[in-house]
Amino acid sequence: MITLRNVQATDLEQLLDIENEGFSKEEAATREVEILGYINGPIIHQPYITDDLFEEIQENPKRGGYQSILGLAVSSKARNQGIAKLLMEKMEALVVENKREGITLTCKEELVSIYEKLGFVNHGMSESQHGGVTWYNLVKLREAMN
Repeated sequence: MITLRNVQATDLEQLLDIENEGFSKEEAATREVEILGYINGPIIHQPYITDDLFEEIQENPKRGGYQSILGLAVSSKARNQGIAKLLMEKMEALVVENKREGITLTCKEELVSIYEKLGFVNHGMSESQHGGVTWYNLVKLREAMN
């Protein structure tokens, strides 16, 4: 059985292991329930993620804004089981509940079609240079969420 819950400080080591499996060293964050994956990101006021979000996080407003996704990673031993989709569905439910504008994320070109299948719209190449990678802006507005 899969349980979704908010991350806790005691989860740090497992989260870092999953982060390092899913992202290169330049992209990854630094530093008995088995954690299979995670999704994270702050609420931002603009529809696209900018590099400064990786440096300074501010308190999330109670309502409005865009839910950004800075990281979505699943442990290699739990892939192809629908974990990422479950995490995304939970995030969508929070967006609707908190009356956010939608969800915004950036991803590499090879992942664009996966997010499009989840209802995201490709807004083209991002200005982000995080990790020295080419990123694409994808957005899913609240109205497109079930």
